[in-house]
Amino acid sequence: MSGPIFNKYDPFAEGDAEAGINETDNTAAEYIHIRIQQRNGRKTLTTLSGLPKQYDPKKLLKAFKKEFACNGTVVTDEEAGEVIQLQGDQRLKIAQFLTVEGIDKNTIKVHGF
Repeated sequence: MSGPIFNKYDPFAEGDAEAGINETDNTAAEYIHIRIQQRNGRKTLTTLSGLPKQYDPKKLLKAFKKEFACNGTVVTDEEAGEVIQLQGDQRLKIAQFLTVEGIDKNTIKVHGF
């Protein structure tokens, strides 16, 4: 009598054609992530990543800076692509701004403390 038969699926393999998994299928890429990072003391930094390609990060940053009265920058990251960084805790303001501009609320993920 032989032991149980286990599926030979490797969850850490990159793009297994047999299991129907493709490297380019990235479900996390369809979400817009808004995160907060603690700096020194009470200072915080809000990051926005995962923007669809149809939106220009520089124009969006300019609108954010004017609307929220804060400073910010666009940083290029290897994994996340272009990331918008804003001074202060702007998570809820960014989420509200994006929903007003027509982005579905279900595609926005707000992370934080």
